[in-house]
Amino acid sequence: MFYRLNTDGTRRDVDLCDAFGGPLRTACWIVGGGPSLSDLPCAAIARSPVPRMGINLGGARLIRPSLWTSYDPSARFHRSVYLDASIWKFVHARRAMDLVPETTFKVCECPGVLFFDRDVQRGFADFLPHCAAGIVDWNDTFVQAIEIAYRVGFRVLYLAGCDFHVRPSPAQIARGRAGGVDYIPRELLDGFFERCTAAGIARTELDQLEPPTQYHFDERKPLAAAIQTDLHYFRTAQYLRLSRQALSLAGLELISVTPDSRLNDYFRYRCVEEVLSEIGVAIGKPDEEPTRGLYTQMGKRVPEGLGPMRDLKPHHWKRKGEAVVRRSDSDVRTRAEVVRRVRAAVDAVPETPVDIEEAG
Repeated sequence: MFYRLNTDGTRRDVDLCDAFGGPLRTACWIVGGGPSLSDLPCAAIARSPVPRMGINLGGARLIRPSLWTSYDPSARFHRSVYLDASIWKFVHARRAMDLVPETTFKVCECPGVLFFDRDVQRGFADFLPHCAAGIVDWNDTFVQAIEIAYRVGFRVLYLAGCDFHVRPSPAQIARGRAGGVDYIPRELLDGFFERCTAAGIARTELDQLEPPTQYHFDERKPLAAAIQTDLHYFRTAQYLRLSRQALSLAGLELISVTPDSRLNDYFRYRCVEEVLSEIGVAIGKPDEEPTRGLYTQMGKRVPEGLGPMRDLKPHHWKRKGEAVVRRSDSDVRTRAEVVRRVRAAVDAVPETPVDIEEAG
């Protein structure tokens, strides 16, 4: 599914399937660009022993990602992400020959960059199929990030800075209230402005007021673009709502830690402090782990009161030190097709009677 590309177009496959899986359901932060991220304990999230997947410019100057993915043209993102060898970067193959911003390097030359193909024919029921040749393309980076995280082995995704709605600015809300129009939390931005227009407030007047805050970083869009962005967020939230059964069957859980996110209507919300505390109990607290005496430790360090354990082999197990090869559905189909063709060829051979003379 993932591969490296060179500037001459040659390709080398990289198998990362379930590489981040473990004995527990491995978790990952999904860091969006919503304005609420500025209100979360970003330093604590960054220090936690859980990888962080950045989406586009999400987390800029607040949380450095461990993994990163994008959908838009490469020129919209930072050189430091592409050239940072500590970040796994998952990018669509059509971006391979883009120039890294402010350099003469190609994206495919950067360290830690992995490419993938897109699947534009994926439905809600097969959002996360057992075997897939590409990553789902629903025209959204967040959905893309979910499948990438799933493919590499994560099974719990904590959604931080994923507001999934654009709120009118305080000045726009105040102007609407003065005209008898109250803003309803998480309503469509376009719906609020339409009600304002119906109440006699000109759209041009609203457009001249302070614009909505769309991101936690310094970037603004015109009002018309903000309305389209909000509609996109709404549409993507509905896609995920309709994909909940597929997520459940795949064993992937989305947990929002973003207050007032549109996704909170459809997925579980948890306070980020509770999540951080739970991570510390399950994995450990790197900032507090003692070191004194560890280099002279001779015995095993196991949980107190642990009962007996023994490393056994599976019943009827015959393999000894063999590499376990995971066969994909496509491999099975290929072998079945070969068997079918061989059988057909054998059946097509005409029977020729042979006389056998037995001596004596």
